Amino acid sequence: MMGRVMATAPEYGHNSWELSIQVDQREGDEGMKFKLRVKGDLHIGGLMLKLVEKIKAPQDWSDHAIWWEKKSCWLLKTHWTLDKYGVQADADLRYTPQHKPLCIQLPNMKTIKLPVSFSCVVFKTVAEICKALNIRRSEELSLLKPPDDPKKKKKKDKGTESAFDDILNMDMAGGIYYAFQSLRLCILTETLLCRWLDSSRSLMEQGIQENDRLLLRFKYHSFFDLNPKYDAVRITQLYEQARWAILLEEIDCTEEEMLMFASLQYHICKLTLSTEPLTNSSEPEIDEVEAALSNLESTLEGRNYDKLYSALFTYLFNSLLYRPKRLTLKPYKEYWFVFRDTTISYYKNKESANKEPIEQLHLRGCEVIPDVNVTEKKFGLKLLLPTADGMNEIYIRCDNETQYSKWKAACMLASKGKTMAYSSYRTEVKKIQSFLQMKSLAPPPGQAAPDVESMEMNAECFVSPRYAKKYKTKQLTTRILEALHNISQLSLMEAKMRFIQAWQSLPEFGIKYYIVRFRGSKKDELLGISYNKLIRIDMSTGLPVTTWRFSNMKQWNVNWEIKQVTIEFDQSVSIAFSCQSCDCKVVHEYIGGYIFLSTRSKDQNETLREELFHKLTGGQD
Repeated sequence: MMGRVMATAPEYGHNSWELSIQVDQREGDEGMKFKLRVKGDLHIGGLMLKLVEKIKAPQDWSDHAIWWEKKSCWLLKTHWTLDKYGVQADADLRYTPQHKPLCIQLPNMKTIKLPVSFSCVVFKTVAEICKALNIRRSEELSLLKPPDDPKKKKKKDKGTESAFDDILNMDMAGGIYYAFQSLRLCILTETLLCRWLDSSRSLMEQGIQENDRLLLRFKYHSFFDLNPKYDAVRITQLYEQARWAILLEEIDCTEEEMLMFASLQYHICKLTLSTEPLTNSSEPEIDEVEAALSNLESTLEGRNYDKLYSALFTYLFNSLLYRPKRLTLKPYKEYWFVFRDTTISYYKNKESANKEPIEQLHLRGCEVIPDVNVTEKKFGLKLLLPTADGMNEIYIRCDNETQYSKWKAACMLASKGKTMAYSSYRTEVKKIQSFLQMKSLAPPPGQAAPDVESMEMNAECFVSPRYAKKYKTKQLTTRILEALHNISQLSLMEAKMRFIQAWQSLPEFGIKYYIVRFRGSKKDELLGISYNKLIRIDMSTGLPVTTWRFSNMKQWNVNWEIKQVTIEFDQSVSIAFSCQSCDCKVVHEYIGGYIFLSTRSKDQNETLREELFHKLTGGQD
């Protein structure tokens, strides 16, 4: 075969032709152009061998490969012939390095330059980047184009581009406020503009050139096995992405929550600037007892032990306030509630608890959304219960923090089909209580109020523009320092973890929005995609119409000809929609990506099942 490849030009006869190939050298070196006489049955490996022999340059060409500019594809299958690829005499090919420098902006807004693969699919390239940065679970991240991409922007949009560059160079000392305003719309519409790169295609195939700038971000908001012991870089970058999401109002939060986030940021900022060495050795180790209990849980799952424990530990009973829907005119009414296993039953009063309940609520598969204002002593829960055509919405109001913490923890476990017998129930109760304490603006008993005059703080830097405009600097500083009392003992890593957990607890956490049109409908609607559900939203009111959980999904497919996504759920529920704001491949990848992430387990040794990812997220190819 090699003898045939190395045949001289006369041996090719009239079936041969001249093929033009541009050779790219190292960065900064001038390129060269060569013409080779070839035949259609010459394979790509033979073509590269002929080319290197003709170049006669003492250089390592092992990273070079053939790129076909007109077809925007790599010719990586070296055993394929020119005929099989469809290469003819008019094809201008490039022999170019597969690894090229790329400017990558991290979630903390810092930009680094790394040599990355421009020929691998983006999924692999991101894994390569994360390995270099020591970030575990690369499948949660991806690359997206910046909003100021000069190839996509017109001259009139240059103001936004300069504002974006300005914000990267600003420190927390000030000037940040005005840059927010010009960026906010770009950030909020990131998914509508579909700036995420396709994970199943390479950078070059998507028009990315060497030294271009891309953003590395957590795309899928399902953070698996987040461990301070191994994930210092991952947690820091995740914290930074969460921080900017709050500051740029990419996600909505209450004033009380904003002040809590501000106090955590200030505390983290102080610790980061501290002269004390920051090492992981000062961080608390994972609780060995909790770890042992978690392992025991895994061992017991699928057996009858849970039923034994359920009989002992899975009761909660309290007098609670109840209302079926937020928009109803009916007021909250008091009932006697009993929580057992994964079910809530409520009765007219305590004395009626030995009779048939007024209603029984099955929580498996439900959504638990907090409705809390610690300052106003409001401790409510919104439960979205799965039904055949969507979700049924009800509200429960607790009396105090302790009651709320127990009921919320029980509901969250029940939504996953688990009972209060699981050891994680106690941990979850403590976590919720700690979170409520962080939101409290009152200083702990015996602790003096903060001396605002002696503090140096640019308070506007720690809140979104909306709240920066609402208060004077001194007022804002006072309120942030009041909230600081409850978190001042946290270590740097603990504070970042608390920030991430508080971000995850927000009702709109991780939801990406797309404009779609459902089958049979004549109007556009919003489709929200989260880590565990799809939400149909009325564009005129912004209110959810229906929610479907991934756990109830049986199958989904895409009709690529008419660009329509069809999804089938349990109980013979089927939906179909076409994407109006982007290619349906984008939505298909999000859904498939979250399904893929749900298959992860700790016993996989962090091995990425790339084939499964592409099977679940890939297109018609």
